[in-house]
Amino acid sequence: MRRRGYAAGEARRERILALALQEFAEYGYRGASLARIAERAELTQAGLLHHFKSKELLLVAVLEYRDEVDTRRFDLGEASGAAALRALADVVDYNSRVPGLVQLFSVISGEAVTADHPGHTWARDRYRRLRQSLADSLRRAVDSGEFRADLDAEAHADRAIAMMDGLQTQWLIDPDQVDMATIFRGYVEDVIDRLKAR
Repeated sequence: MRRRGYAAGEARRERILALALQEFAEYGYRGASLARIAERAELTQAGLLHHFKSKELLLVAVLEYRDEVDTRRFDLGEASGAAALRALADVVDYNSRVPGLVQLFSVISGEAVTADHPGHTWARDRYRRLRQSLADSLRRAVDSGEFRADLDAEAHADRAIAMMDGLQTQWLIDPDQVDMATIFRGYVEDVIDRLKAR
């Protein structure tokens, strides 16, 4: 019985996070309303605050939830070289089909550049993890002989992330003119060709 109650509580929490994600994606952190999130979740605002003590804690939980879902879907794990870069292209391709998630990421990342924003630590730590993971993947490709020994793994990781995020912004602003998935996949293939050991 207790296990069933725990599972129901987890399902309710995940539903709240999914609905809050939609709210933050539509309105950003500052424009999002706890009252609207509670209404979407068919809760009172007090009921919502029972699960998440503040708007700041709810935002952090939503951002961590989004990362967890993405990690389950696209785990780079031990991928290296071309496989890791192509996995990033798969992420961009997936993102092109979920504009609300991309909008959430872009809005919150833009707002989080100020140190007092509740998403600031999440954004900083996320970029550090992503850079480290991609750089490690590129170094594994050097060690295996797939990529050139002289490549700067950190610089290439930074460039790939900048390309991803820059394309996302352009695509959100002008989706009819910017084919984010195709452009990024072309970029990835160009990088792979340049980095291959000869």
